[in-house]
Amino acid sequence: MKNLTLILLCIASLGLASCKKDTIINQTTANRTVVVNVATNAWTLSGDGFTYSAVLNIPEIDQYSLDNEAVLVYISYDNGATYLQLPFVYNVEAYSTVLSKGKVQIDIESSDFQNATPKKPTSTVRVKVVLIAADNIS
Repeated sequence: MKNLTLILLCIASLGLASCKKDTIINQTTANRTVVVNVATNAWTLSGDGFTYSAVLNIPEIDQYSLDNEAVLVYISYDNGATYLQLPFVYNVEAYSTVLSKGKVQIDIESSDFQNATPKKPTSTVRVKVVLIAADNIS
């Protein structure tokens, strides 16, 4: 009886081991990338003096994008040679984003209030917004 149970267990194990999972990615829906240059005069300081913000018009972000797609935001201070993905903290400055229909708002705040007023970017920065189609998210 033990031999029969062992044989059945071996057969079941081989049957389960032969199953494989296939991930199918629909390549017909393309991801979209939008690159925007943000001038130094586009950054505004909030009334309380704690936040610099820049609002970017990105009409590609619609309600479908907000509900179903992944929206990634990157910033570059060297004209696109390198990018940092938001949110991040660098030199006590906390960078974050707020997404809304047709807009991306980038906020810069002090991460620990050693200096309550954050530093405004002193040169044009490049912002890359990547919209990843819902069909490609797995």
